[in-house]
Amino acid sequence: MKAKHRRTLELIFKRPVCGNVPWADIEALFIALGGEVSEREGSRIGVFLFGEIRVFHRPRPKPDTDKGAVAAVRKWLEQNEVTP
Repeated sequence: MKAKHRRTLELIFKRPVCGNVPWADIEALFIALGGEVSEREGSRIGVFLFGEIRVFHRPRPKPDTDKGAVAAVRKWLEQNEVTP
């Protein structure tokens, strides 16, 4: 995993929840972990990773991910034993 992806992972797991993680960095992390990102309707994307599909909403119009979405990503990664 590249250093950039490790930094993104550290931001996702930071306490308290960080509200300024760029969504593009989270998508890049999913891909680095072996995931596939597909476009859905509107601002939704599907992420196929860990043998399952999760649907997330890209933040609009700002590029930063809100705290709720960061917490959801962290929980999903923790469930699949991905930690910084």
